[in-house]
Amino acid sequence: MKNDTVTNNASIIADSLPDSRIKAAGFLPDVLSRLDSTKMKYKPISDASIPFRDETNAATKKESIAKLIEKLDVTGNIRYKRTVEDTYCNVYSFDYCYFTNVYLPTVWWTDESIEKILNGEEVEAIYGETVQTIYSSAIHDWFLKWGSSFGWKRILSIDKMQEKVNTSGGVGIICAKRRQRGLSGHIVPVVPETKQHKAYRENEKVIYPLQSQAGKVNYKYFTTIKKDWWNNELYSSSVFYYHD
Repeated sequence: MKNDTVTNNASIIADSLPDSRIKAAGFLPDVLSRLDSTKMKYKPISDASIPFRDETNAATKKESIAKLIEKLDVTGNIRYKRTVEDTYCNVYSFDYCYFTNVYLPTVWWTDESIEKILNGEEVEAIYGETVQTIYSSAIHDWFLKWGSSFGWKRILSIDKMQEKVNTSGGVGIICAKRRQRGLSGHIVPVVPETKQHKAYRENEKVIYPLQSQAGKVNYKYFTTIKKDWWNNELYSSSVFYYHD
């Protein structure tokens, strides 16, 4: 199974060259998209009380991310509560990235739309027509093809990712693709350590980073409880990405 856990001297690599022709797919915030509702999960939340990442400096970034995690309250809000049919790791990761001012798709262009966009045509985002919901296994592939066009950099070391998230107040993501086609993969933000919440280290090297997730079980913060989940045999591939 392919995974991105090996340490590499060139710890950040590019998978594809940025393509200035491609544009973000998405919608404006919607008043129906709320933490206390299951509606409009593919649109940004319209809630002035949710803090955006304060990008003044590294310290304010980390402080505001901690406040964001508390406000999104993945363990308490209906938006992220699993159902019989679904879990919402992609929705939580999208919200986390949206409020940290980083682009991660919750919908993405259809193949036909991408072809038109790359040919210079204007395409409007219409749900179910020009864009469709993108789930974690497809987001894995999106990172490899389009991530660099939106400022994402691939990292080959969990230890290096946690270090960069800690020192710069940036955004880390682990995304794993399900081996069996049609079943859900998983996507999880890697978040800055706090006084109360730490990554797990052995010999001063991060083995399990500090993460926050929606899934079968939701956690504001976790480390060892899921260990190196991205190496589970359920997944055919996993990638680590970082954004300032």
